[in-house]
Amino acid sequence: MRSGRGFVLLAVALVILSGCHVWRNASTRACHESRGYTQAQSVAPLKIPPGLDAPDTSSALRLPVLKEPAPPPRSAKDPCLDTPPSFKVPQVARTPQA
Repeated sequence: MRSGRGFVLLAVALVILSGCHVWRNASTRACHESRGYTQAQSVAPLKIPPGLDAPDTSSALRLPVLKEPAPPPRSAKDPCLDTPPSFKVPQVARTPQA
């Protein structure tokens, strides 16, 4: 009897938490906060001390230079980029026909 009650409570808790809208708003705010990695800078190339051989970089990944302009700034009201768009389709006003 006791394990049955615990199972029911666990099932109810999972149903309640699966549709919680409160955390969705918190995640939306989180995408507009500044992240530490966005200000990351490249480090200087590896300096080889005298008397040592340089590592083999023939198969190293070469990153191309980004030549695109920066994306437009996003306001706090804009949704996160990983949030799907709204599925509401605007209704077209119909003209009465004679």
